[in-house]
Amino acid sequence: MAGYDEISHKGRILRVTPSETVVEIISKSACTACHASSVCTVADIARKEITVPTDPSSTHMEGEEVDVVMRQSMGNKAVWIAYVIPLVILIAFVLFFLHSGMGELLSGLLAICGVLSYFFIIWLLRGRLSGEAAFYIK
Repeated sequence: MAGYDEISHKGRILRVTPSETVVEIISKSACTACHASSVCTVADIARKEITVPTDPSSTHMEGEEVDVVMRQSMGNKAVWIAYVIPLVILIAFVLFFLHSGMGELLSGLLAICGVLSYFFIIWLLRGRLSGEAAFYIK
């Protein structure tokens, strides 16, 4: 079981190379546990692949069930980068442009452009940010 400062997900190893291990994680929404989920269109299952650096002393094999673990602080940082900061940018831009006398439509469009610019910068920094995300297999 992961500690309080860790986020852990069960996964299955898809590929193992000398440099990286690719693990598939299946995320299920809360309603997939419902007995009616097979007939409900709300049930949501998403498959995600996570790339983890391969430990040289590792004996993991393809198809093996493992726990993929990440520090809680990295999860919090990801929430800030993906949700909180863009929301703040959006609201700040809308308020700024409305206050400067622009119409609502133009203010909204310019605010969306501001958020798109933010995500473009994040995309440019993806290599640097991915180096900070420390996943490992437990």
